[in-house]
Amino acid sequence: MTDSNMTESNMTDSDTTNDSEANHVVIERTFDAPVDLVWQMWTDPEHFAGWYGPAGATIPTANMDVRVGGTRLLCMAMETPNGPMQMWFTGEYREVIPNKRLVYTDAMSDQDGNVQSGGLPDGHPGTTEVIVELEDIGGKTRMVMTHVGVSADSPGAAGWRMAFDKLGSYIETAV
Repeated sequence: MTDSNMTESNMTDSDTTNDSEANHVVIERTFDAPVDLVWQMWTDPEHFAGWYGPAGATIPTANMDVRVGGTRLLCMAMETPNGPMQMWFTGEYREVIPNKRLVYTDAMSDQDGNVQSGGLPDGHPGTTEVIVELEDIGGKTRMVMTHVGVSADSPGAAGWRMAFDKLGSYIETAV
């Protein structure tokens, strides 16, 4: 079952926000895949690199120590009108409940994982938090992703939507 605005046949999509959550983006998708597979998409570096990022982006580096207190360091690469560009992101895993809940921080960094604060729009926090909640619904997976510190109408929110489109396609090849 899909919403009319989705091109993928294995998921549904809805975004929710209200005025009190203006600095949050909440995206819900349902994937026609078991919870343990969707969990792997978030926690296995090879799988994560296979879908993460907006359309046209690749993830040449995905170092992920998925345990409470473990760190993550990712490189996102893409072609821009001004030539190739790389962005690095780092964070720490705060909560890891297999097949249920994943919480981690996210911040722009250099390639060594040192947090960088320059280049962010005014009012954008240097470090944000990503919360992923998974629920088994009869062999399918309901995923709710909340990114605290990213507004629903931001380029970051649009990037998540594109990434989840990529995730839907990626899951189809993994099933």
